[in-house]
Amino acid sequence: MERYASKLVVVMGVTGTGKSAIAKALSTAFDWPFQEGDDLHGPANIEKMSHGIPLTDEDRWPWLERCHQWLRQHRETGGVLTCSALKRAYRDALRQDLDLTFLYLWAPQAALEDRLKHRQHHFMPASLVPSQLRTLEPPSEDEPVIPVDASPPKDVVCRDAIDAVRTQLIGEARPVLGL
Repeated sequence: MERYASKLVVVMGVTGTGKSAIAKALSTAFDWPFQEGDDLHGPANIEKMSHGIPLTDEDRWPWLERCHQWLRQHRETGGVLTCSALKRAYRDALRQDLDLTFLYLWAPQAALEDRLKHRQHHFMPASLVPSQLRTLEPPSEDEPVIPVDASPPKDVVCRDAIDAVRTQLIGEARPVLGL
């Protein structure tokens, strides 16, 4: 797996797209270190979000700096980080001086809200989905991005994400079963 070692991937998207599950699957598939971006939030941010209060840009910048720092520390080993990266300015800050790719997970609002209603042990309520969708600036064609539809069941999205990274970032074709 040495040829995969230098790849940095940020799994991005609004809350409820399955960033953590997909990032863990990529980490396992390619033997890259994994960092849950939510764990890099400061206590004040977590407190705000757990009360359904959207974060401001001012709230997000220190968190984005911690995410960027983690990526910088893993530029030699590669790694997978979850981060909503909702705005282009956030993505530009994350990739400053780094060669990284964003895996952009997207799904319809109703699907996201339904998932969050059933999610346990997380501070982000379904009530923040509309705010995140309003803040979202989908990646442009000129950004290093691999889009993946997060609407199907989690196992399908994991497979699609791994296949997309394998073919678009690594340059390998998907293995054919039975050969």
